[in-house]
Amino acid sequence: MKIAVVGSINMDMMVTAERIPGKGETIRGEDVCYSPGGKGANQAVAMQKLGAEVEMFGCVGNDDHGKQMIENLQSAGVKTEHIKVLDQVPTGLAVITVGEQDNTIVIIAGANEKADCRYVDEISEILKTYDMVVLQHEIPMETVHYVIRFCYENEIPVVLNPAPAAEVPPEIVRQVTYLTPNEHEAKLIFGEEMVLEEVLKQYPEKLIVTQGSKGVITCLKSGEILTVPANSVEVVDTTGAGDTLNGAFSVKMAEGKKIEDALRYANAAAGLSIGKLGAQSGMPVDSEVKKFLQ
Repeated sequence: MKIAVVGSINMDMMVTAERIPGKGETIRGEDVCYSPGGKGANQAVAMQKLGAEVEMFGCVGNDDHGKQMIENLQSAGVKTEHIKVLDQVPTGLAVITVGEQDNTIVIIAGANEKADCRYVDEISEILKTYDMVVLQHEIPMETVHYVIRFCYENEIPVVLNPAPAAEVPPEIVRQVTYLTPNEHEAKLIFGEEMVLEEVLKQYPEKLIVTQGSKGVITCLKSGEILTVPANSVEVVDTTGAGDTLNGAFSVKMAEGKKIEDALRYANAAAGLSIGKLGAQSGMPVDSEVKKFLQ
């Protein structure tokens, strides 16, 4: 499977503390570490580790963080030839606070904001050579929608992970192959008053809603609502769990697996990822997921 990711590339600055501070509160942190991140880069690494051939498309700054991000992707086996390196723009940064088995994240977009429609035009012929394109919401929304329309016109399957939460126009929902919001993101897209099962039945085997510790839910083409429960694991760090799930799901759907099998595999991969610290460093390889499922 050849999968292209058009998305964000960030340096993650992770601070661990006993708990996440409240508004206006200062608390003592326990540790700080820097690690590669960005939803796009995270999902690219997750998919490469699970056996896909992946290329990352996006922008970084011509700074130390940018060099480190490209080197990290290359060391994971992800292709980086078409990542744009920009002068006088910093590489994206995510400031993550981890405490009480949860996290908060502040994102500084930096070079990710420069992944614009003109950049997509530069890479469009290359995207045509891929079996699937995976997108998130950490580059400009105009760019995300532009890529989706391009893929729809060229019959390239698309997975849109609509995170961070933002509205998704009905036309874009129609054009994507798979839409993978969490419950909060789903409400923003389909309305606060939505009845989840009713919305799922409108988009069978297209809309997949992640529900954290409750697992993942979708509607099969038969009309049956399918819930795949989360696996019971010791939580160390939830950062990157959603990216692991999306990456694993994308790999299995690109392989042509049934959606039930893809979701079980994705849930297992996500469960393994939260047992380790760090977004990318905690992501499992294919053999670990298969062993876990057995």
